[in-house]
Amino acid sequence: MTAPGEILHVGAADYPGLDEWRSLPLSQQPDWRGHEDFDSAYAELSAHPPLVFAGEVDKLKRRLAKVANGEAFLLQGGDCAETFDGVTADKISAKVKTILQMAVVLTYGASLPVVKMGRMAGQYAKPRSSDVETRDGVTLPTFRGEIVNGFDFTEESRVPDPKRMVKAYHKSAATLNLVRAFTEGGFADLRAVQQWNKGFMQNPAHARYERLAGEIDRAVRFMEACGADFEGLKRTEFYAAHEALLLDYERALTRIDSRTGKPYVTSGHFVWIGERTRELDGAHMDYLSRVQNPVGVKLGPTTTPETVLEIIEKLDPEREPGRLTFIVRMGAANVREKLPPLVRAVRDAGAKVVWVTDPMHGNTITADNGYKTRRFDDILDEVRGFFEVHRSLGTYPGGLHVEMTGDDVAECLGGSDVIDESAFDQRYESLVDPRLNHKQSLELAFLVAESLTTVK
Repeated sequence: MTAPGEILHVGAADYPGLDEWRSLPLSQQPDWRGHEDFDSAYAELSAHPPLVFAGEVDKLKRRLAKVANGEAFLLQGGDCAETFDGVTADKISAKVKTILQMAVVLTYGASLPVVKMGRMAGQYAKPRSSDVETRDGVTLPTFRGEIVNGFDFTEESRVPDPKRMVKAYHKSAATLNLVRAFTEGGFADLRAVQQWNKGFMQNPAHARYERLAGEIDRAVRFMEACGADFEGLKRTEFYAAHEALLLDYERALTRIDSRTGKPYVTSGHFVWIGERTRELDGAHMDYLSRVQNPVGVKLGPTTTPETVLEIIEKLDPEREPGRLTFIVRMGAANVREKLPPLVRAVRDAGAKVVWVTDPMHGNTITADNGYKTRRFDDILDEVRGFFEVHRSLGTYPGGLHVEMTGDDVAECLGGSDVIDESAFDQRYESLVDPRLNHKQSLELAFLVAESLTTVK
């Protein structure tokens, strides 16, 4: 990927209104503006090269426009919160491989192009329900992700440290470098789809995947015998996404594109606003309304049709297909009742948004042994409900957003290769939210592929 022209640094007063957010209500931020290292860390970030380029961001927006028009499907997957120690070749390749496998299932099963996007190379910050955490009578700042502070429950670890933003930048750069090498250097070659499954224990989903991979392999060999040599078989586009929670980080990595003279967040291709920070008069909504990236907004069960229309007016006043994505996190018990009024309002208003289901966050429970978890059956049920709603309203269910990993963890209950609570002590690795493992992710992809077939 190359930069389409020079991208210039944005100073504090270089673009009208870009810093208006500083005077608005700002939630879910660490208290570190007075830290002795804040100014130097911010200045260092501001001087670093962009992690992604404006041309890549614009290309993604065009791809998402096709999703909004029902001509493609969006797959977003990755960690709930990335860790610095997780930036290794093995872990990144496993995650990318799992997303590619899911995309192959969706593409072949539903005959649709799939826009592939990782919750990667920037998903280091997490919103929290409380500013503090208390254990055994000791109260410390809550863990807000490794871009802010440490997970260990010690006073030293939990102090917000702005130098962590610089470390997160370098970890994100290393991740993107490896992802680009994988997806453009032969790792994503469809002629190797059967090899992607090597090294994993077999279960019904994998046996089914092997059959699908065999069909694809035969189709590819047939095309090669006919003289076809499609570049699309050898490499793939892969985009980076994260929640734009930490506005100091996002602002420091915002650049002006010399072609258009407009600002782009260059920390990732796609950024989203979470449930806890989507106040219409808040800093997050204002800042992302001023940049050119495609933007997502999480919608929970308390969202009203009026709020959804106001968000569209704020973030997508020009009604640009591909600009705005609604990521729905209702919970299995709510999706069939709470989602229809929102979809109906957007449909009747004539807005072209991408509708995506996040079946993870609305289905979180606490297991008897104290671990935060999710039931795989609840996740499947919310996905089914999401498709049912869109089918009934004549709208398009455009994507899937999941917290997942390519590793053999045990964090969500159920699946064909059943995970129960007894496995948590040995195989629960997440620092924040539970993720689907490789096998569960693949099972989910088959369900979605079948649902897309019925939509078509």
